[in-house]
Amino acid sequence: MSVHLVTGAGSGIGAAVAGRLLERGDELWLLARDAGRARELAGRFPGAKTLVGDLAEPARLSWALGHQSPPDRLDSLLHVAGVVELGPVGDLTPKIWQETLAVNLIGPAELTRLLLPQLRLSRGHVVMVNSGAGLSASPEWSAYAASKHGLKALADSLRGEEHANGVRVTTVYPGRTATPMQQKVHRQEGAAYDASRWIDPASVATAVLTALDLPRDAELTDLTVRPGH
Repeated sequence: MSVHLVTGAGSGIGAAVAGRLLERGDELWLLARDAGRARELAGRFPGAKTLVGDLAEPARLSWALGHQSPPDRLDSLLHVAGVVELGPVGDLTPKIWQETLAVNLIGPAELTRLLLPQLRLSRGHVVMVNSGAGLSASPEWSAYAASKHGLKALADSLRGEEHANGVRVTTVYPGRTATPMQQKVHRQEGAAYDASRWIDPASVATAVLTALDLPRDAELTDLTVRPGH
């Protein structure tokens, strides 16, 4: 039985990935930002275990995990959580920049650092669910795109550093996906939201599991997923 830790399992792509892993009988750990969220996730995913740690406060993650009992070994760490706030550079405050970078980049970097011993032990896999914005930045997407460009850099560096330890690293770049985050983006863009126009989160989950299940003789380093219509 493989052991996985997923962030962002409360909705969208993270929920789709968590559901698929649980369905196939794997051991599932879910990171929750607080105890209330942990109870909610435990109720939604029966049999899953939870850890409480807020990605928005990366400096406190070490303390938080140190007062809990993370898994002794970890076959995969799946970074799916993320936040978005659109706006022109002239309007974005340091608070927005700091929150975006904390959750989307610094939090994942710190969580990876803390769990690397367990990943090395299992010759595990780190999957970063990035975004098309991690490859190209559009107007009013500067903070989000900067955090996602940084996440690509984190993955690329980590892959080179941990290759000798047998740890695989995959970045998945979904296009617009039918999630609550996408609904928020449409509101900020002043556009009507039609979920049928965008990728189903289950399709992105399939891409993630494809990378995880690839035989050990190969590694999917970068996967771009785009709407099919």
